[in-house]
Amino acid sequence: MHQGRHFLQIPGPSPVPERVLRAMDMPVIDHRSAKFGALGRTVLEGSQRIFQTKGPVIIFPSSGTGAWEAAIVNTLSPGDKVLMVETGHFATLWRQMAGRFGIEVDFVPGDWRRGADPAVIEAKLIDDKARAINAVMVVHNETSTGATSRIAEIRAAIDRSGHPALLMVDTISSLGSVDYRHDEWKVDVSVSCSQKGFMLPPGLGFNAISEKALAASKTNKMPRSYFDWAEMLKPNANGFFPYTPATNLLYGLREAIAMLLEEGLDNVFARHQRLAAATRAAVNHWGLEVLCQEPSEFSPVLTAVLMPPGHDADQFRKIVLENYNMSLGSGLSKVAGKVFRIGHLGECNALTLLGALTGVEMGLSVAGVPHRSGGVDVAMKLLEQRPQGNASPHLKVVGT
Repeated sequence: MHQGRHFLQIPGPSPVPERVLRAMDMPVIDHRSAKFGALGRTVLEGSQRIFQTKGPVIIFPSSGTGAWEAAIVNTLSPGDKVLMVETGHFATLWRQMAGRFGIEVDFVPGDWRRGADPAVIEAKLIDDKARAINAVMVVHNETSTGATSRIAEIRAAIDRSGHPALLMVDTISSLGSVDYRHDEWKVDVSVSCSQKGFMLPPGLGFNAISEKALAASKTNKMPRSYFDWAEMLKPNANGFFPYTPATNLLYGLREAIAMLLEEGLDNVFARHQRLAAATRAAVNHWGLEVLCQEPSEFSPVLTAVLMPPGHDADQFRKIVLENYNMSLGSGLSKVAGKVFRIGHLGECNALTLLGALTGVEMGLSVAGVPHRSGGVDVAMKLLEQRPQGNASPHLKVVGT
């Protein structure tokens, strides 16, 4: 029997704040009423602010996988070709989905330790003399590895190539936690969901769409019904939906957006960078290895940690859960049993993170994993530094 709160330190679903829980604790209302229309308009306009776009944001009652599907079926046709990069487990799943819809995928191999390389994307597009590639599809923050792709640089690479391909970005684990600018970076479709940076239970999928993507949706040949943008946009203009929406999740979304905007997006992003830097400082002090190898791509959302040879990550996670009532993220597919993941996203602050890192350090001792003690102290000293404006992801690490 465990006492005290459970530490949910996986990289999503993230803990749901009390404010959001209370906001959802409401009677269901008539989804054709004026009151609901006001709610719908509020969350649709608020979502635009989080995506940093003036264009439409469509909200589906779905998982992030549903939002992936919506992006594909509204812009592409069977036989189209797309360019994707193997950054990890979720990029691989998106590739598999595209294949099921008859899309030809040029899948650039990767080692799961870096984000997508803008130079490789640029070279591929320059080499595509026939302009056969219809879209470039990138996972912004690869939740399985802790590597964040540089979307602004990828956009610049596409522009330099002069290629007309759509840019489609998975922001499922980055939106609301990592700086993301749909309009400024000229993204055509941004895909997201509710249970990560939005701090909600699973159940909402999002597409932010550009004029170019909307134009593509009017001429592409892919069948769709539930995920049809056109059917959503018509009632959305007045805050309504073409079918029964997830009313109480929308109540929670309204509150979550309010929380993010009250803190200020720049402050939200800086907080995540600061917590991530402290986590990496602890991992480095323990003598363990962060899976992501490119410092400019370190994820603010999670840190994936490689276990030393001879030690199983899942067994370590089991020991931590049984002894300290804390859930850590598992390694997925290629890195199963080799990696555990520490989530530090959503409603997470310095004290929450230090509690989580303490649980990891105690778990390393109980599991007999070789490490240098004192990683929590190193993280604490870093977090004691007063942030100046937007906290840098490369804060000075004290005591290593």
